[in-house]
Amino acid sequence: MTATGDVPFVSAVKPLVDAMGGEMLPPQEAGKDDVVLHWEGREVIAVRLPQLADSLDHILVAMERGQGMPLSALDRKAKQEVVRVLEARGAFSVRHGVETVAGALGVSRFTVYNYLNRENAAKGE
Repeated sequence: MTATGDVPFVSAVKPLVDAMGGEMLPPQEAGKDDVVLHWEGREVIAVRLPQLADSLDHILVAMERGQGMPLSALDRKAKQEVVRVLEARGAFSVRHGVETVAGALGVSRFTVYNYLNRENAAKGE
């Protein structure tokens, strides 16, 4: 990692950066799109955020890990819940988000749209 690896702040934010699929690097290596984090008045770490499509893949992997099985092995009700959670997290605003989720769930795009429509109808939208 970096010479700042012993800074408690870096250890504290690492799980968040990992969950987002980001990368931690020394502040002096930060690019214009990276986020430099400060601790006790000094730059200690830079975070390179992933592209949105990469974030969706990372979220899907984390959801599989949380379920303890491939998302495609879930029953229909559990898949609907996955779609609900992903919609709340903005997964379907990502280009090809529906296709990516459909592939992970082992269903068609049409099925994902049905799940989304069912959820929106339940909300009264």
